[in-house]
Amino acid sequence: MGEFSSKVVVITGAGRGIGRAIAASFANEGAIIAANDITPINLDETIARITASGGRAKGYVADIAKKMPVQTMVEEILDDWERIDILVNNAGVEPHAPLLELDEWDWRRTLDVNLTGAFFTIQSVGRVMRTQGGGVIVNVGSIAGRAHGLKDRAAYVASKMGLIGLTREAARELAEHNIRVNAVCPGVIETEMTAELRQNEAMMAKWLADIPQGRLGKPEDVARVVVLLSSESTAYLNGQAINVDGGKVMSLSLIHI
Repeated sequence: MGEFSSKVVVITGAGRGIGRAIAASFANEGAIIAANDITPINLDETIARITASGGRAKGYVADIAKKMPVQTMVEEILDDWERIDILVNNAGVEPHAPLLELDEWDWRRTLDVNLTGAFFTIQSVGRVMRTQGGGVIVNVGSIAGRAHGLKDRAAYVASKMGLIGLTREAARELAEHNIRVNAVCPGVIETEMTAELRQNEAMMAKWLADIPQGRLGKPEDVARVVVLLSSESTAYLNGQAINVDGGKVMSLSLIHI
């Protein structure tokens, strides 16, 4: 079934949206999916879809913002599958509030999940990959974490900018262990997180006018790039942040969300 056959892929935030699409894409390539989310509510559906299609997958419920649950999850995955070949850091939260009104809990939780959680998983899984002789890590960032910004999302933007920095430094340090680390930076994707915003017709018109392809992204668009970055065809790509945004030129539209 190709190069991903029987490889073990850990995906955080796999219960819905982009994470679910990434899990399905890897499963279609023959990979074994270790799907994580903070609750089994949506995760069970992800696992059911994969197994119904003949794939192999198991759910691992854990809060990746906390070190001990991450370490326990990694140990459980190793007990079940004996190795980890690919890690996809997709879990994320995105509180909506102006900077001057942003609650401290939302700020800390966003950084804990989006950035510190990625650090915990990279560290724990990276040690496994070092022992194995190599692996691939892909972090799911956002174009909001680059030069574009996102109105009323200070915590989210800060966490995604930090994630890009973490990607680059992890790539630098882990290269000697044959571990590649890259990031994908989605634009506006049709997921549950953007559902409310997509109800605004004026906003949609602005977005579509600034995207040369004339449509918003789908979770599968991001998933395909994640799979590509995990393949041998991109073996010389390391420490990069790849935009998946339809070639957008919409920083002004984003800043007024």
